[in-house]
Amino acid sequence: MSFIDKAKNKAQDAVGKAKEKVGDVTNNDDLKRDGQAAQAEAAAKNVKDTFTKD
Repeated sequence: MSFIDKAKNKAQDAVGKAKEKVGDVTNNDDLKRDGQAAQAEAAAKNVKDTFTKD
């Protein structure tokens, strides 16, 4: 996993956390779910990249 891939995954996770928090504060369940999905996708990429050789 390259440095750029790690940075992209961290950014996606951060955006997901922000969306989830804003959705929670504003009672917007769709935004909250979008944030949770973005975090899950970033976590899945991290796992995949951990076990994939370059």
